Amino acid sequence: MSLATGPTNSESVAPVATAPMTHQVAGLFAGIGGIESGLHRHGHETRLLCEIEPAALAVLADRFPGIPVATDVTKLESLPDGTTLITGGFPCQDLSQAGRTAGIHGKNSGLVSHVFRLLARNPVPWVLLENVSFMLRLSRGAAFLHVVEELEKLGYRWAYRVVDSRAFGVPQRRERVYLVAALPDAGDPRSILFADDAGEPDPPDTHFGKACGFFWTEGIRGLGWAVDAIPTLKGGSTIGIASPPAIWMPDGRIVTPDIRDGERLQGFPADWTRASTGRVGARWKLVGNAVTVDAAAWIGERMRSPGSYDSTGDAELPKKSPWPKAAWSMEPGRRFAAHVSPWPRRVPATPLADFLEYEPKLLSARATSGFFERTKVSKLRFPEGFLDAIEAHLQAVTEELAPA
Repeated sequence: MSLATGPTNSESVAPVATAPMTHQVAGLFAGIGGIESGLHRHGHETRLLCEIEPAALAVLADRFPGIPVATDVTKLESLPDGTTLITGGFPCQDLSQAGRTAGIHGKNSGLVSHVFRLLARNPVPWVLLENVSFMLRLSRGAAFLHVVEELEKLGYRWAYRVVDSRAFGVPQRRERVYLVAALPDAGDPRSILFADDAGEPDPPDTHFGKACGFFWTEGIRGLGWAVDAIPTLKGGSTIGIASPPAIWMPDGRIVTPDIRDGERLQGFPADWTRASTGRVGARWKLVGNAVTVDAAAWIGERMRSPGSYDSTGDAELPKKSPWPKAAWSMEPGRRFAAHVSPWPRRVPATPLADFLEYEPKLLSARATSGFFERTKVSKLRFPEGFLDAIEAHLQAVTEELAPA
């Protein structure tokens, strides 16, 4: 087969499963259990959780009672007998735009190497990994190349896809890379990630009359602007604050959502992190670092009942080419771009202003002032009416604090 052609007929269609399949899961880098919660919706069972953060451990103990928990992946020597799926939203601090961008060998993100160590010792049939989409671009995709090359060395076939959490009805614009890998006799990862594609919807025609989210901790290099949604919940910002984005409400207020709505924006029930030790900021960090439950549930549904994917028109990726938003490999070194969007489905979403169930908090005068000052020296283009709303809000909250 020449590089100019697509896959052969024998590999172009991912097969449909003949029977439902449930997995026995080892959840590494479990955080507060976003992946595991989603998988549980479709009958998969968690046999082991691994997490080191004390606040997250408190949540896991509260929400997953009876499931064994390991506290250090570097000291984990084996997996429970019968494990069929390893999962992990491995640390993103060295890979994200808001982090240090040290790369895949950084102190935190480099911990993914222990996934490969465990797989070399115990070749589990299936693997599910999640991380920030920026890793596809960081250092020309070197981090992602390292991950797939390690999987290929261990004999895994793989597929990945950038997926937007909004596809599942939560009003949070959150693009994450989901990678599914499988040993050759276990199944076809394309039948999990590529079987569904609803197509990316057209952007809203106006922001007026809608709640709009933005990063109040930014203002110079970026805004994170999202119409009828919030931008990505993050574990921390470029100024080191674990906090929610702000929302410009239709009535003109600038607010930040309650932590319970933050949990809901990630697909968890309200108060999911109530057992966490620490202040509200610590809970926001946990929620920002979590995997959206609904996205994991979609993958869990497809793992239980795989679909099909026709890759006949997929083109082989040239060496050193940029990573696309979706790709796959059935043999080491040969990689193909997949023509699927970040929207596997289009679950109807509640407008952001109506989604919030708990009273939001007004953005403080100090936070608003800092953001407003940054916009004055920024070269960003701001949406019509936005800066006027910021200035009006600043005046309102300043007057409220003024002595009578």
